[in-house]
Amino acid sequence: MTIQASAPPKTKSQALRSHDVADFPAITGLEEEWRFTPLKRLRGLATGTPAATGSVTHRYADLPAGVTARRVDRSDPRIGSVLTPFDRISALAYGLAADALLVEVAPEATPAQAAVVRVSGDGTDAIAYGHTLVDVGRFAEATLVLEQVGATTLADNVEVIVGDGAALTLVTVADWASDAVQAQHVKFRIGRDARVVHVQVTLGGDLVRQFTSVEYTARGGDAELFGLYFADAGQHLEHRQLVDHTVPDCRSNVGYRGALQGASAHTVWVGDVLIRAEATGTDTYEINRNLLLTDGARADSVPNLEIETGEVAGAGHASATGRFDDEQLFYLMARGIPEAEARKLVVRGFFAELVNKIPVAELRDRLGDAIEQRLVRAEAVAEAGAETTGAPAVTGAGVTPTVPGQPGVVAEEIR
Repeated sequence: MTIQASAPPKTKSQALRSHDVADFPAITGLEEEWRFTPLKRLRGLATGTPAATGSVTHRYADLPAGVTARRVDRSDPRIGSVLTPFDRISALAYGLAADALLVEVAPEATPAQAAVVRVSGDGTDAIAYGHTLVDVGRFAEATLVLEQVGATTLADNVEVIVGDGAALTLVTVADWASDAVQAQHVKFRIGRDARVVHVQVTLGGDLVRQFTSVEYTARGGDAELFGLYFADAGQHLEHRQLVDHTVPDCRSNVGYRGALQGASAHTVWVGDVLIRAEATGTDTYEINRNLLLTDGARADSVPNLEIETGEVAGAGHASATGRFDDEQLFYLMARGIPEAEARKLVVRGFFAELVNKIPVAELRDRLGDAIEQRLVRAEAVAEAGAETTGAPAVTGAGVTPTVPGQPGVVAEEIR
């Protein structure tokens, strides 16, 4: 019997997609998709063991008119119609989630307020699997906030259907407890002349790996994917996107920003944009910026752009990782602002553009406060360390701008 080895995929369009976990080989960490992820910290999410006995709780009271939420069983034909898993953990979550949370926005509904769904972890001792389906009807306009808090070991999938002419702003907030682990796949299917704005905020958790993918079904689709993340000492925060342009005259814009502080703080951003041969008239751009606030932090940033047609309206990508700007700090301190306050202002300014994409004022204020609290904690730790050792506190000096594989180099914009 002859065994013929299958060739590895040459492009993202050839990557394996399947709802059956048996189709995915065991993860070794040598795969390109997993080489940045510390597999030992996944607590069995990659293997499906131990058995799934954990759970998360969903709360969705006081939804605005035109928005409903309920639990549905796996017989709903929409489940699995949008998202076909790209990896083993997503396939495990698809097969082992007992039911799904269905959030529906009625056709032509325009709720005046944001709908908020709160997901609470019930502990890290057991693995939990989850599934969420968001269905936005034709010509509806809505804002949905998905807040994720508490302690958990969770693998979950989120399918989002955006009907023709509809507009959805989806804000996902991962503010998990410090010991939480999550692997999540969010998939958007965008209809004709439909628009999606996704703001992904990641602050909490020990390890959080979030994958976002976009599919267009007809002309005029528009996707804006924004991300804000802040990694503290020991945290691993990983964000990946795949925007798959398969139809003509669609647009995508990806912009992620991250800050890191503390020993072994690690962030990963991998942005993939695929423009297929039939997707003429595509207009796309992606950018990732990272701010290293202290020594010992590491940011990996990998933008990828595959173009199979020369007839595009625009295509480009950029990545930059650098240290805290001492000139900005000096400018503010020279005008009488204390150093601690000046640092807060600089970091707030770094995130301000993305925070302002969130259309919920109360949430914007909370995120601003959370960022400041992290800076205050880091300052207190640095001062305590300086008192113990007799050395001056480190406030970001000595961190060299880096790009993966090119120490000391900052990637400039590529168009």
